Amino acid sequence: MLLCIDTGNTNTVFALWDGDEFLCTFRTSTEWQRTADQYFVWWTTLLTHHKIDAQVDEVIISSTVPRVVFNLRVMADRYFNTRPYVVSKPDCLLPTPPRVDEGTAIGPDRLVNTAGAYDRHGGDLIVVDFGTATTFDVVASDGAYVGGVIAPGVNLSLEALHQAAAALPHVDITKPQSVIGTNTVDCMQSGVFWGYIGLINGVCERIKGEYDRPMTVVGTGGLAPLFSSGYALFDTIEDDLTMHGLTVIHRFNKDNNN
Repeated sequence: MLLCIDTGNTNTVFALWDGDEFLCTFRTSTEWQRTADQYFVWWTTLLTHHKIDAQVDEVIISSTVPRVVFNLRVMADRYFNTRPYVVSKPDCLLPTPPRVDEGTAIGPDRLVNTAGAYDRHGGDLIVVDFGTATTFDVVASDGAYVGGVIAPGVNLSLEALHQAAAALPHVDITKPQSVIGTNTVDCMQSGVFWGYIGLINGVCERIKGEYDRPMTVVGTGGLAPLFSSGYALFDTIEDDLTMHGLTVIHRFNKDNNN
């Protein structure tokens, strides 16, 4: 079976793919100090708890935190006896190479989202991913990543507001009952919620204007459904887009290396 690992700045997700569906998905905080042995103990403990009997023989990794990759590679080699594919490394091929400025380093998560979205929806896409950063990825008609936008993430903005202004509390993101807040918490939640609605809608409209052809907007990440409830931002929402993209890239590499 294939173990898909997506390491972001905040969380790391492990998902087990049997060729037809994901059997399980587990999430942990991203900590570069965590060793290969610790990852394996955590993984096997959860499998045992959920009564999942599976033999991992292939691994693919996407990581925006380079220091984490080494221990994940060690885990794959030591416990699964396999050399993992690592997205953005030279030996991990992409279905369609990106078309950006020469020398530009593209986040592996954006390449994975591009592959997953194109596989499900074809080209001419905007993929909006709510992570530590809020990213907008433009996918061409042939499936190539051709650029995008990076904005501060929702929770990052809330945390910065709390830390920079002593009188402002830490608040959770939620859809407010009205735009005009009548207390500090309501005002902050309204500012972030409706502010990001405006950000997402405005950026997508400008991308469509520059791209000059019809585009499908795909939302992904944990906060996508919340923001979709306030405004018709997305044509579709994909909860497992990144993990699906990892299976697409893995399949492409297996087909082209055999």
